Amino acid sequence: MKLLIDAGNTRLKWCLDDGGLTVASGTGILDEDNPLSSLKESVRSVRSVAISTVASEHKRQHLMACLLNLGFPPARFYWSEQARGGLVNAYQDVTRMGADRWHAMYGGWLDHKDGFVVVDAGSAVTVDYVDRDGRHLGGYILPGLQMMLRSLRTDAARIWFDPDQVLATDPGKSTGQCVNHGLAWLSAAMVERILADVRWHGLADILVTGGDAGRLIGLGLTGEHHPDLVLSGLRAIDAEDASA
Repeated sequence: MKLLIDAGNTRLKWCLDDGGLTVASGTGILDEDNPLSSLKESVRSVRSVAISTVASEHKRQHLMACLLNLGFPPARFYWSEQARGGLVNAYQDVTRMGADRWHAMYGGWLDHKDGFVVVDAGSAVTVDYVDRDGRHLGGYILPGLQMMLRSLRTDAARIWFDPDQVLATDPGKSTGQCVNHGLAWLSAAMVERILADVRWHGLADILVTGGDAGRLIGLGLTGEHHPDLVLSGLRAIDAEDASA
């Protein structure tokens, strides 16, 4: 079996792949002593490890050490590329693109050849457009919900607000409502822009992933929810390289 890992800034997702099928999956926190504590299967059954990560070098080293201490084989890290399988990156310097964005786009490209947008709603929200010819048209990086909440808590300490997520976008009538509705209002405006861009570029599909995907869908981002899109792309790339 293969162990596939999508490691973000603070959290990771993992899955065990057996012949292209997911037989187990879970999540973890990178800062924990064992970020893979939710993995209960025998280490001896894992023959290879493939990782997509945007974590800091310190956290990457911590993850590598953890894997080796648990007895896993040495991991292979996959990064952004200039091109693969007909998908072409818009970046001139692909080392500047987060690996998760490239792997999510490749995961989308495998099944959505009529053009698509990937919206990854994590700590930051990334938006990437790919046309039917496989050309990455570029994208956007915006602060995610939790990042905006932390900014308000840090830089506006005298503003009290309820941290619960809401989808209401009407004008608030208390400070708490003003903050929560304001965050939803900003996200809803982003959703409207994405929908307009999809029409402008003639793209067929909207693929939504990341921890806050459900929130954006609730705010009107009509699309397909693919919670494991990064892992799908990573799985395909690792299989292609293994068979080369």
